[in-house]
Amino acid sequence: VSSWIAAACCAVAAPLVGCRAERMQPPPQPFAVYYARTAPVELLRRYKLLVLDNENHAALEPLLEPSRTVLGYLSVGEVGNHRSYFSAAREEGLLLMENENWKGSFMADLRRSAWRKRVIEELVPSILAQGFDGVFLDTLDNAGHLERLDPVRFSGMKAAAVALVRELRERFPEAVIMLNRGYDLLDEAAPHIDAVLGESVYASYDFGTKEYRPVPEPLYRQQVEILAGAKRRAPHLAVYTLDYWNPEDRAGRRKIYEVQRGNGFVPYVATIELDRIIEE
Repeated sequence: VSSWIAAACCAVAAPLVGCRAERMQPPPQPFAVYYARTAPVELLRRYKLLVLDNENHAALEPLLEPSRTVLGYLSVGEVGNHRSYFSAAREEGLLLMENENWKGSFMADLRRSAWRKRVIEELVPSILAQGFDGVFLDTLDNAGHLERLDPVRFSGMKAAAVALVRELRERFPEAVIMLNRGYDLLDEAAPHIDAVLGESVYASYDFGTKEYRPVPEPLYRQQVEILAGAKRRAPHLAVYTLDYWNPEDRAGRRKIYEVQRGNGFVPYVATIELDRIIEE
């Protein structure tokens, strides 16, 4: 899933070792993000990289083989009220405001040692113990958002996010780590991760109108440059994209795949729910 040339791996601060190095493959390799459990195994096996929910997922055993990388989803910057550890995190005062777009999901204070300890000593080990090859770190882009929202109240949030990624790499040197967005963190986090996912780069879902729409051109261009720039500065980094589009619009989905491959990224186009596999 991450660096695919062994020589390039040796040049980065966190070289790939063991199982990580053995499962690196040249791009493009088809991948999908899927947070349900009903898709046929035969369909899932068509993908060389799968991101599955760490709790609500299909059987892992038929998917685990050297030619495939399976990552377990972990929301690090937020906790949904459906997670088993939500009540404990709330009682410990580790949660902040609710995400306006995802009701029932509350932002976590990444600066709190108790939250970092839970992630490093409980949540990630529980994912790896199931058989996942690594972790997909979501919602760490909240760190930059919160610092922009209130630089005083949330000072140090980005530094805490980078420190957490660095510690995860140190504690789990053979685990594959993919970061979702986290653009504010990329320069510092890149040596410690294997891949980055650009979510909603070209197309996304408007929660207000409940419609799929292209991302505004300036924002699209900005994200492409961020991802391409990260790749230039950290050649080992694999860059994937996840865009959202109407599954009935085959021509629209085809265009997104073409555009993202033209950008040099490995794309997947899905529905916002991510509860079914949308084949290209």
